[in-house]
Amino acid sequence: MSFASSRLETVKEHLKPTMSAHKSPITCHVLIASLGTPGQNIDVKIEKLDQSGAFSTLSTSQTNSDGRCPTLLPEGFKTEKGIYRVTFETKAFFSKIDQECFYPYVQIVFELANPEQHYHIPLLISPYSYTTYRGS
Repeated sequence: MSFASSRLETVKEHLKPTMSAHKSPITCHVLIASLGTPGQNIDVKIEKLDQSGAFSTLSTSQTNSDGRCPTLLPEGFKTEKGIYRVTFETKAFFSKIDQECFYPYVQIVFELANPEQHYHIPLLISPYSYTTYRGS
């Protein structure tokens, strides 16, 4: 198979409909920068800061084979303005591939100001560093 046809097959896979047409209003994506691969099967938790100042769990999920969590929040979940936190269980992932990890988990806290918008939280990680930004 040529590089071009291999790339075409990859693009086709990304365009296939998923089992559910539901897409969470908040999604995430994990890339393992040190390996150049998606972060597969990483446990993810999303929480919202409540009025008492404590975080309450909204949902838990796991990244798919492409390192994405398209159904991070359950179908029909209404996002509201507020402070949210996404936690990625990175040590468990790196342990599965027999690598040490400096960060046992990564927590990203962000403010959702426009509930009608889609929020995407990408995470690029290696055993000794990570970076994130607001994606599209």
